[in-house]
Amino acid sequence: MNLAILQARMSSSRFPGKVLKPLAGKPMLLQQIDRIKKSEFIDKLIVATTVDTSDDAIALMCEENNILYYRGSMENVLERFYQISRIYEPKNIIRLTGDCPLIDSDIIDQVIERHLNQKNDYTSNTISPTFPDGLDTEVFTMKALEEIFKKANRPSLKEHVTLYIHENPASFKIENIANAENLSNHRWTVDEPEDYELVYLIYEGLYSNKPDFTFHDILKFLNENTELQKLNAVYKRNEGLRKSLNQEYERIKNLNRKGME
Repeated sequence: MNLAILQARMSSSRFPGKVLKPLAGKPMLLQQIDRIKKSEFIDKLIVATTVDTSDDAIALMCEENNILYYRGSMENVLERFYQISRIYEPKNIIRLTGDCPLIDSDIIDQVIERHLNQKNDYTSNTISPTFPDGLDTEVFTMKALEEIFKKANRPSLKEHVTLYIHENPASFKIENIANAENLSNHRWTVDEPEDYELVYLIYEGLYSNKPDFTFHDILKFLNENTELQKLNAVYKRNEGLRKSLNQEYERIKNLNRKGME
């Protein structure tokens, strides 16, 4: 079974409540789920949220729309993934994040199909990014997840589920999926209010005529409305990961300093 796990929570430090912001009359997370469900290779989808009361709204949205969900640790996202996988026992896990409402099912399927055909441990389009930020797809085996869960020993490895694989590439059979053209300068994820403004305008421009608009439709729309890309141009890719690693480095440095006193 290929199990898609979509991690989402309301308590984003940079943009709280973003996952339920409206896009074309629906919560952002629900729009993303509708797009993921068009995948031909995903057998089951579950939303992985937290036990924090702020995420009651996510649980309610899932219940109202007959969407499977699981509630677990706030900070230990890896544990959420592991506990969900113990319940459903998939062969492969597709990791998606709830800040990507422009995700394209064709790209998801491209990554999954390559993963299956090559019998990889981990396949993604994020190792050397060439797709727009916000189309990120990661696929890994249950066996790989078990190894990560057993060996992850730092907060950053528990917060960022696949970071252990990126730091230990020799331990896994890994493959990166590249786009024909490098479009990694495009930012379609939603981490900041300006990101949401861009995505909102994309939905306003495309959804009414074609609800299942594609990656190529978005590119065409932005090429015709070039000023929109300036809305969030100031932000850089993977700022959350960099922040997490910097905080961890500072904690270690402080502990070492105290140990020398």
